[in-house]
Amino acid sequence: MRYTRTELMRHRACTSRRRCFASWGGAFAFLLPSLAASNAHAEASQLDPTIGYNYQEIETPRTTATAGAQRALSTSVGALFINPANIAVEHVYHIAGFAQVWPEAHRQSYGAAASDSVGSTSHLAGAVGATYNFQDSEGIDRRWTDLRFALAYPFSEKFFAGLGGRYMWLTQSGLGPLGASVASSGLAGKQIVRTFSFDAGLTFKPAAEWSLSFVGTNLSNPGYGFMPTTVGGGIGYGKKEVAVEGDVVADFTSWDKTRMRAMGGVEFLISDNYALRGGYRYDQGPNSHALAIGAGYIDRMYILDLGVRHAFTGGSATAIVVGFTYHLDSAGLTPSAGDTF
Repeated sequence: MRYTRTELMRHRACTSRRRCFASWGGAFAFLLPSLAASNAHAEASQLDPTIGYNYQEIETPRTTATAGAQRALSTSVGALFINPANIAVEHVYHIAGFAQVWPEAHRQSYGAAASDSVGSTSHLAGAVGATYNFQDSEGIDRRWTDLRFALAYPFSEKFFAGLGGRYMWLTQSGLGPLGASVASSGLAGKQIVRTFSFDAGLTFKPAAEWSLSFVGTNLSNPGYGFMPTTVGGGIGYGKKEVAVEGDVVADFTSWDKTRMRAMGGVEFLISDNYALRGGYRYDQGPNSHALAIGAGYIDRMYILDLGVRHAFTGGSATAIVVGFTYHLDSAGLTPSAGDTF
């Protein structure tokens, strides 16, 4: 579902915004430390590290709740991580913070991002974000920092193109399944990955409600599963009250041969303020089937989101993502003419 600035301005303000924000914010503040505490384990994870690593994909709550089916209908901060072309689709100026917890994988991720498509006189849109991640401290002990940045341009009201960069450095200091061996262990105290790569995306909108997108990630082909090269796309239909999307992705690097992922998601907006989401994902790599669900509260000034996905086969794995987005455009904090580019 696309939350444009105009639509957000038309949303009815909560009659007691402070009370709503306090109750939702309090719930999020309680939830995150509880999840983090539940993720603290004294033994190594039994889950395949590839599943918990999630193919270097950084997910917002909306992405998780729709099982990753966001290549066509993503906007704002979410588009930075899944399709850079969509940064330019809507006119917004947003900042966001989000956190992921994967209990079975013993993984946590914390990130922040910003997206601006209103501050440029040339209509060029930009976004930047960063996450810090750690996985299975008692096992493989993998830690990495992931920086993302992207620019997008609306060539017309129907065609958008974007180019994104990613720079990651990663250490893996723990033991693999063969113990302290060159084959399966990391390199204690050394960065085994410090690499730049780039993504590209195209979105075509034959009508206001329809979006067709194509996305490639890590197109420099680093050649290893820490930064897998993928090509995919999605088709989505979205109106204010409902949105439906289906995506397909080919992963050329993470497994012994090219593997496919297919996903579908649906979103509903209720009473202008409440979003309900759901989705399904099939991952050919571990032969897994996953269901997702999520919810959000949408105010003129901010959005609070929660997304949960659980794989029932091919390795039981749960991803829980919470996030907060603040609308600087609605607060009148858009850049001045002297700040544009």
